[in-house]
This record gives sequence, structure tokens and C-alpha cells, in this order.
Amino acid sequence: MVSTLQWILLGIGAYWVGILWLQREGRLPDYLSTQGPIILVHTKRFRQLVDRIASPKRAWRAWGNFGIGIFLVVMAGSFAFLLFAASVTLRNPGQATAVNQPRNVLVIPGVNEFLPLSVAPEIVFGLLVGLVVHEGGHGIMSRVGNIDIESMGVALFTIIPVAAFVEPDEESRKKAPRGDQSRMFAAGVTNNFAVTIVAYVLLFGPVIGAIGVAPGAAVGGALPGSAADQAGIGHGDRIVAVEGRSIADNDALSETLAAIPNRQVSVTVDDGAGTQTVTVERSLLVTGVTLDTPFAAAIDRGMRITAVNGSDVHTEQAFVSAVRNTTVAEFTVEGGETVTGPVGAAVQIAPDGPAAAAGLPGGANAVVTAIEGQRVISSAGLSRVMEATEPGQTVEIELYIDGNRRVESVDLGAHPSQAIEHGFIGVGVAPGFSGLTTSDFGTRLYPAAGYLALLGGGEGGGGSFFGRIASTLLLPFAAVAGGLPFNWAGFTGGIGNFYTITGPLAALGGVAFTLVNALFWTAWINLNLGIFNCIPAFPLDGGHILRMGTEAIVSRLPIRDRRRATTAVTTSVGLIMLVTLLLTLFGPQLLA
Repeated sequence: MVSTLQWILLGIGAYWVGILWLQREGRLPDYLSTQGPIILVHTKRFRQLVDRIASPKRAWRAWGNFGIGIFLVVMAGSFAFLLFAASVTLRNPGQATAVNQPRNVLVIPGVNEFLPLSVAPEIVFGLLVGLVVHEGGHGIMSRVGNIDIESMGVALFTIIPVAAFVEPDEESRKKAPRGDQSRMFAAGVTNNFAVTIVAYVLLFGPVIGAIGVAPGAAVGGALPGSAADQAGIGHGDRIVAVEGRSIADNDALSETLAAIPNRQVSVTVDDGAGTQTVTVERSLLVTGVTLDTPFAAAIDRGMRITAVNGSDVHTEQAFVSAVRNTTVAEFTVEGGETVTGPVGAAVQIAPDGPAAAAGLPGGANAVVTAIEGQRVISSAGLSRVMEATEPGQTVEIELYIDGNRRVESVDLGAHPSQAIEHGFIGVGVAPGFSGLTTSDFGTRLYPAAGYLALLGGGEGGGGSFFGRIASTLLLPFAAVAGGLPFNWAGFTGGIGNFYTITGPLAALGGVAFTLVNALFWTAWINLNLGIFNCIPAFPLDGGHILRMGTEAIVSRLPIRDRRRATTAVTTSVGLIMLVTLLLTLFGPQLLA
């Protein structure tokens, strides 16, 4: 089966073979040239338009001087950040994630898994805006400084615009004062940052303010083989009622299901096109396995627990009732196999914590079943019991290690997190019960209100303007870098069904979501484009500004060969930036 990526690569290869053939045969038009797989489209038009735009030279010079200051600050910050990021990678390489995959470095929707094809128009729009204002800035500042323009145009990777360019006449540029050259090189980044601010002001202000969260539980996805999956409930659906009871939000779904003992429940679902009622037959699906406990060793993710101590269980509440009064239980899984073990909170004993100081083996896996006589069934139950304790208190802990029951008195310590005031046992706690997490319904709920708040909308919206910008930078990688359950690429792929549009924008309908997506990606791309170009390495604008500054400093030093000194500094800094960038992007793979 040929994947989408393979088809794309085959298409690019065929396209490039065709271009090479046309070039060899001399059939490429004069306005086209190639640099590797990149096609440059040249034009000498629009130079008079650029001259007219550049006519208020005093105002443009003031804007250029302001831009140089911003550029230098960001350039220093990008240099420091890359050094810091590379040093962190060297000290702690960690594991490679989706962010480190080569395909995800390319800003190509459909190839980069964080950039879905559904928002390709908005991404391309944002990229075009970024390229036009960036290279337009270079062109305008060239004419402000009386630097002639040789040509201008766009660079294409097949049919995808990847860059725009303005070619100043080299002789004219070299004759220009250093200040005019610096303003010209900094202008593109300055314009990108200006577009970023404008787009974010519109996004965080009137546009996102017109969007609210629709009532119901937002389904981000259904676990494969789960009760919800078998009933046809999936991504983009909103659960608006269960057994006739209205569901206001995600929390209400959990609370309502917990209050209904029936194995079969009727669920009303809104898929954006209308509502329908389906019957969900609940069963206890194992959704995760952690640590090494008797149950975790014998039960795999995707299995179903059908009985506890011979009694049928199909819901989480029935399971809790079955194990509440017994510390050791027999589980029957689908297929009839059984496994027996302690039921409690699966933990790993820290070698240097209070539990180890009390004589428990450091590094060992254990199952805590009671504290001070209070039954502990799961990690949540352990947390509730510990919230009533305090540092210095001595508690009696019942636990099982390698199947053997032990009771130890532990002097609780202070929690490593200063924000937590209760006592600390000195163990790492795995989620769920005895190393297993389960679900009797099987939906992954989408925190619609949370994502809207990060964009400054809804009841939870707030924070500083620049704080919200920092949050949005991580949204496309939220599930990897931000610890959120889903990546956010925009109101697309069924996500629009989780929201409503109010106010004047309501007349636009779904177009309002397209407007949000366009503003988000325009701001996101322009900000990243500007920051990237500030890296002090050739052929980026930062490399040119570095050279300008180095030349200015070296010209004042008692050095005979100033040109060689300038080259040594710029080349060294450029190589450092290249190495740190590679380490930051691909370090976990390179160091694995």
C-alpha cells in the first residue's frame, strides 16, 4: 500500500525530472532559473511601485531604525536559546518524538503531520503574506537607501511557494552606507513581526470573542474497540444527552455515566449535521498498562475485564463495588482466562524517600492497598487519603511486593513540590488501579473550553497578550510539547462542531472559523519566519546583520587583515548556529 507521503515524493521526483529535461533542452523561459530542487521565478516589474511606496523616506528610515533595535534583541535571544536548547539536548537526549521526524521539519500540509491538509489554504495564505511583507520590506528599504534592485520574485518547491526574494544590485549595495544596508536586511523581519502583532490583535480581540463552546461533551476520538467505537461515536461528535439527561459539558458526561448502573445506555449524539440516538453497550476495556504488577503482567491493553471474583462487571462503578471490600481479587478477562493479585495503587518506591527509609526496598514495584486502615483501590484513592496527612506524621501502610503482604510504619516527609502541603510517602504513582487504567465508555474527550481559553476566548480566557502568543506557538504541537491531549491546527476536521458563533460574525457561519484559522496561521508563520531569519547565520538576514556589526567593530581594532577577521567571526558563529539547530531538531535521533 503506497502511503500519501510516498505519492507526494513520487510526484515531486517526476516534476523535478521534467524541469531538468526542460533546462537541458534550453526550453526553460528566461524568467525561470533553478537552485537545486527550487525554481526561481524572476521579474523586473513592480520596481516603479516599490519606488512610489518608498517615497516617504524619512518615515521609512525611522521604521527601519526601530526594526534594527528589535532585530538585534531577537537575534541575541535566538542565539542564546539555541545554545541553551542544544546544551539541554546533550545533557538529556531523551527519546525522539514526532517533532524530531525529518518530514515534520517541512512546512508542507499533509506531509508535516502537525499541518493537516484541511487547513492548507490558510497555511499557504499565511506563508504568502509572510513572504510578500518580508521581501517587500527588503525592496522598500533598498530604494530608501538608494540601492538598486536587480530583480524580484518567488521561489517554488514544485508549486508550493517556499520563499520570495528581492535581488539588490550588489555593486549598488556595497556602495551604500552601512546603516542603509542594515535597515534593508532588518526590514523583512520587522514587517513579519508587525503582521504578527496585527493578526494576533484581531484574533485575540473581536474574532475569538465571537466564538463560544457548544453544549455537550466534545468527542476528540473513540478508543479502538471500545463501547463508544462500536456504537459509531467518533471524532467531531457531541454527546448532548444520556438516557434523556442533558449533558452540558465533558464533566457532566462522566458524572452522568457514573450515576447510571445499566450496562446499556441510550446516547444522543450531534455530529454537526443533526442529532441521532444510539445504544451503547458498556464493557470494561483496559486502556493502559503501567509498572510491573500481577495484573499488568497478565493483562494487555485492549483486553476486557468481564468479572471480578466470579461476579460480572461491565461498568467502572460495578468494578469499584466488587473490589472495595477485598484487597486480593481474581479478574476474568474476555476469553475466560483469570489472574489473581492485589488491587490498589501501583507505585514504585523511591530509593531515597521516606518509604525506603522505613525499610521498604528502593526501586521495587508495589501495590498499596490501605493507609491507616483506609482502603486504597486506585491512584486516585491514594491521593485522596494522602491529602488528609501532613509532613512528619507516622502512618501505617499496607502494601504488596512480589505478591507478599507487608505492613510498615512510615514517617512522612515534605512533598518535593512546595505547592503541595500534605505528607509524602516517597513513591512514584502509576495511574489507575494495580497498573491498569480502564474505561467502560471509551471516548477521548476534547477540552474545547481549554483550547478556546488559550486563544483568549470563553470564560477562562485571559492572561497577558504576549503570554497568549507564547501559548499559541505550542498549539500545533500541543500533544507532544504542551502536555495537552490533542494538537490544535485550527477549527477544522470536525472541531468546529464543538463551538458556536455569536454576535456580528454569526452571519458568516462556518466562514468565521476559516477567518480564525487564517489569522492564527498568518500570525504563527510570520512570527516563526521572523525569528528564524534573526538567527545569526548565512544566508539568513541575521547572518548579514552579524557581518555588518562585526565589520563595524573590527574596523576600529588595530588589526591588519580586517576582512579575514570578519570572516572568521561570522563563519564561526554560523557553524555554531548550524550545529545547535541540528541538535535541537534532531538531537534525540542523532544521539540515540
